[in-house]
Amino acid sequence: MENRGLYVRLQFWEALSRINERRDKIQLIVGARQVGKSTLMDQVLEKVTIPYTLSKADGVDPKDFDWIHRTWESARSLMRINNEEEHLLVIDEIQKIEGWSEGVKTEWDWDTHNKVNIKLVLLGSSRLMLQSGLKESMAGRFELIRMGHWSYSEMSEAFGFSLDEYIYFGGYPGSASLVTNESRWKMYIKDSIASPAIEKDVLQTSKIFKPVLMKRLFELGCRYSTEELSLTKALGQLQDAGNVTTLASYLDLLDQCQLICGLQKYANDDARKYNSVPKFLVYNNALLSAFQRKSFNTARVNPEIWGRWVESAVGAHLLSQAEENDFSVYYWRERDDEVDFIVQADDECIALEVKSGRRSMNNGLSRFAGKFKPAHSYIIGTGGIPLETFLNSSIMDML
Repeated sequence: MENRGLYVRLQFWEALSRINERRDKIQLIVGARQVGKSTLMDQVLEKVTIPYTLSKADGVDPKDFDWIHRTWESARSLMRINNEEEHLLVIDEIQKIEGWSEGVKTEWDWDTHNKVNIKLVLLGSSRLMLQSGLKESMAGRFELIRMGHWSYSEMSEAFGFSLDEYIYFGGYPGSASLVTNESRWKMYIKDSIASPAIEKDVLQTSKIFKPVLMKRLFELGCRYSTEELSLTKALGQLQDAGNVTTLASYLDLLDQCQLICGLQKYANDDARKYNSVPKFLVYNNALLSAFQRKSFNTARVNPEIWGRWVESAVGAHLLSQAEENDFSVYYWRERDDEVDFIVQADDECIALEVKSGRRSMNNGLSRFAGKFKPAHSYIIGTGGIPLETFLNSSIMDML
């Protein structure tokens, strides 16, 4: 499916507006791999009216700390040569440079002190940027522009995806043109998105002592999306002599890269949440489909199998909004009674049960309501909020 004209995401307008403001804060455009950060910045640069410099840290020696200073000096030189009143410096993949936040802080503060009007936009992987010293080194100096995975409405408007196509093929815009050839599409997701995300965004920016275990955990998590699986059992399936603590830390890193996560069971106290069996969930349904052998047609005609894909799409929709709207996502189970998703914001929570033919309804919602008194309980799908309506909505409208 071809892009119906170059699609403009909402973050385009936010970035353009902030760049046109007076120099005050560093703007960070952050998000997972292949969600369109660089494309969005290219669109913005076509519209800005001030001179700019675009530099990419991808491919630069990670230990070349002075690269940041040289890049900045080039922008300053251009300002002097061209007698510019202001200049925009854009650095892509900034997190690839070791100690980048200290380098950026030094140059930004020098410009501030010397009244050099260089505006700065940085692009990079979301939470790994924050983890690598951003909050400590640059507190008070930056604002975030978050770019999540593409929603159903975006994939529908940009590429003409139907609801079923979005549920199966997910929301990576770069893969949309390949969906008519499923084997080619799956290889693209694995080779051009999943592998680089692990090898570049995780292994190059974190201390991973067992990279093979990390990769296997990622693939297992994709295949098990919406399934509960203890980390002890996961270790057995991964055939590794590692420990559960290591596996938990790797799962946390994969969560920070917005690839997969392990939802915790909802409880009244944090200790019981953290010690629960995780429910694996992908951030993008493309990852579930790419690591499964079931084709689109095979999955679609089997109600039980398709129900799992639907539940995963609902969960991914929640995850995509969680960080920006500051809410947490859980699941709940008590013996045979379960609730697919619990969304907690501040002291309130809502319960969501997905009904799509995967399994018969249980007493989970009523049991959960009696025990925890949620603000609202919803059925998503048959007999409740239509799935298409839900995937086109903001969860904040339901809280």
